[in-house]
Amino acid sequence: MPAPEFTVNTERYDPYLNYRFKVKWEGNTEYVAGVNKISALKRSTEVADYRAGLDPGVVRKIPGQTKYEPITLERGVTHDKDFEQWANKVWAYSHAAASKSPEDIVSLKDFRKNIVIELFNEAGQAVIRYNIYRCWVSSFQAMADLDGAAGNTVLIQTLELQNEGWERDATLAEPTHPSYVLPE
Repeated sequence: MPAPEFTVNTERYDPYLNYRFKVKWEGNTEYVAGVNKISALKRSTEVADYRAGLDPGVVRKIPGQTKYEPITLERGVTHDKDFEQWANKVWAYSHAAASKSPEDIVSLKDFRKNIVIELFNEAGQAVIRYNIYRCWVSSFQAMADLDGAAGNTVLIQTLELQNEGWERDATLAEPTHPSYVLPE
């Protein structure tokens, strides 16, 4: 039998499922409505070659700059305007034609937000939390292609977020799994 992978719930061997999550961003007390897909959290560190002057032709590898990949959030189109309002903070085209002042079309004060992604177990307990820092909207798709032949698909909007890093929140400990006893 393999060694347990969970420190509190040592009887658990199954990894967490990938469809139990919620998103919250700075300035919102509620979770963002309807997010049904989030792209992977990914970072990569460039490799820099280094050679000391006296080394006999040996090239060493050292870490260079670290880049964080954009994060994409998807959800079904509803009347909730959170995605669009955040996207408009970067560049509000609707105000550009009517305004003579750049202050009316770019929201430098609050176009960046920190976001939180929380993962939940089957019992609805928060088990893992990631904090993503200084996100801003680089791409907003208000709706996907319209296709009358597809008939049964949900209309999706997409928000692509640039970010300056993320980390797992170490303050969220593994919860004790609840136990259920059937009534007698």
